[in-house]
This record gives sequence, structure tokens and C-alpha cells, in this order.
Amino acid sequence: MDIKKLKEFIEFMKENELAELEIEENGKKIKLTRAGLQKIMPAPQPQPNENSQPAQFQAEPTQAKDNLLEIKAPMVGTFYRAPAPNATPFIEIDSGIGPGDVVCIIEAMKLMNEIKSEIKGKVVDILADNGEPVEYGQTLFLIKPL
Repeated sequence: MDIKKLKEFIEFMKENELAELEIEENGKKIKLTRAGLQKIMPAPQPQPNENSQPAQFQAEPTQAKDNLLEIKAPMVGTFYRAPAPNATPFIEIDSGIGPGDVVCIIEAMKLMNEIKSEIKGKVVDILADNGEPVEYGQTLFLIKPL
């Protein structure tokens, strides 16, 4: 592997804040590791910063089977049911919700994003696990409209 390619890989690591990068080319493997950086691990729970305001997103409902509406993740990130580790969850099964109610937080790039409902209804099911990653468009909640 030539030095020019190695420099490109190192620059790529810096730009994307990567701690490690493994490359295999023409049967040869190379592993690059940046000193002083830790591997990215999922955060155990959000720790809100008192000075920062969370971003707010409206979760657009879509129709599910049995006349239920789905609230889907508007972004990729880590799903949290409560604003802090020991706090009461925003909603529970059988909770009533209305437009503008916060239903969860999705952490993306160390920013806590409040996800708000656009519908009025009753929570039938919570499909995402607290502290677990969610994908864009993943169904988080099933809601019976009122």
C-alpha cells in the first residue's frame, strides 16, 4: 500500500473522528489506530445540559394494522423514554397523548432531541427499548387514535 493512500486514510479518520480503521486490499490487511481516542460506545443514559435546549421534532404518524397509528423515529440515534436515568418516562402503555406532547428523546451526535406527537390518542404499545439505537423510520409507538 502506498504512502499516499495511507495519508488519505489517516485524513479520513481525522475528519470522521474515527479511533480505528481496518482496511483490506489485494490480500493485505492494515489496521490504523489513533492514539488518545476512545472507541465510540453507546451512552448509558442521556445527561441533559442545563444550558442547552433540546431540538424538537414532530413525529408524523402513519397508519398501522388494526386502525392503529405508528409514531416513527424521525432520525437515527439512541432512544430514551425519560429525560434522565431516574426520571419517570414521558409516556407508558395506556397513557393518553395529544399533539405537542413529548413522547421520547432520541440522542443523535450528543444532542438530545425531543420527539413530539402530532396526534391525540392512547398508547397501545412501545416498540423501542430504552437506551437502544433506533433507525430512521423505525416504529417507536403504536397509538389508538381518539
